[in-house]
Amino acid sequence: MKKLTTALSLTAILALGVQAATLEERVKVLEEKNEVLTEEALASQSGGFTLVDTEKSYHGMGAAASKVYFSKNPLSIGGYGEMFYANPEGKDDFADVYRFIAYFGYRFNDWVILNTEIEFEHGANAGSGGKVVIEFMYLDFLLSQEANIRLGHVLVPMGLINLRHEPILFNTVQRPAVEKLLLPSTWHENGALVYGKFENLDLEYTAGMINALNVNNAYTIEGKDKWIREGRLGASKNAPFDPAFVGRADYTGVNGLMLGASVYYGGGSNLKDPSILDPIQNVSGLNTTIFDIHAMYDNGPFSAYGLYTQTTLSGASKLGPKAAKKASGYYANASYDLGGLVGIDYALPIFAQYEDFNPVDKTVSGLGDKKYQTQITTIGMNFFPVDQAVIKVDYAMKKVHNKSQEDIFSFGIGFVF
Repeated sequence: MKKLTTALSLTAILALGVQAATLEERVKVLEEKNEVLTEEALASQSGGFTLVDTEKSYHGMGAAASKVYFSKNPLSIGGYGEMFYANPEGKDDFADVYRFIAYFGYRFNDWVILNTEIEFEHGANAGSGGKVVIEFMYLDFLLSQEANIRLGHVLVPMGLINLRHEPILFNTVQRPAVEKLLLPSTWHENGALVYGKFENLDLEYTAGMINALNVNNAYTIEGKDKWIREGRLGASKNAPFDPAFVGRADYTGVNGLMLGASVYYGGGSNLKDPSILDPIQNVSGLNTTIFDIHAMYDNGPFSAYGLYTQTTLSGASKLGPKAAKKASGYYANASYDLGGLVGIDYALPIFAQYEDFNPVDKTVSGLGDKKYQTQITTIGMNFFPVDQAVIKVDYAMKKVHNKSQEDIFSFGIGFVF
């Protein structure tokens, strides 16, 4: 009898365990369904608006730019913004409503997606340097995890900031100067890309054809620091098209680490029928090569990111003795979140960033090669009252040609939605 009682007790316990597991599974399924229904209800009341998840990224893009890929609804609306106040030592202080961006995405079906970014810069007042720009507008054809096609006006897959330029994703008030001058963020061109991920190799890639930079410009000829940045053609009307190759690979097999490289190669004289009276004419034999090695690491309260990049212009001697022929530089940023240490439930990272670069590392004549050699040390702090918004403060100390140029205190805000 005792054995029978024991057996019955064990059977009852197992039955209760199975029932508990079944109930737990049912509750989980119901919670997931409720989440979907809540999102769909919110979307139906707000014209397709979906909450942004700052933990999600689609193929390296920012969280808000990735919304359409994770939305349960066809229409996705998002964006970001940033403004700042700056007080340079010995100069007048100023404030700038730097950027406001709107993302509009539309899912035609489960494999054809439209994604767009419209940028309003400096209040979009053309009289004071403002403008409205299409930064990307493309169709994605989602064929498989390993291979997808992107056609239209695309972000160039180089460096770290160009794909991830939303303000909650970098610590400084301003984007790193290396990724403004040497990898000219935001860099966007007409083109066609193939991209995907090999899950078993922990490897993501992008490769394709984009419109080439036009470095046959006055900045290159005179050896000025913006010679690469001024070569962007972007979404300008009737932009000439000269195909250039771009490729990227990122390894994510180590927890918290992303390690990758990018390369660009294209003709350097991308002009369209210049007037015979124009001092700058088409030049054959100019070729631009850009590469970068980049890394990001995030492990709890500590995170770091940075890259090294180099640009060379072959045939630069055809442009004249002052012409720029090489640029190189690197930066590194490390931060530590003090939120847990001070006992608050908000992210409070302090950071330090160091940049060392020369946008005109070599000229044809070899004269003035150190004129633009620059080091910038920046220290600061971020405060995230919510995951989607940040308040930033930093102090940047800049040296050019080993001489202190200016120290700048900056305060900024940024957000994504």
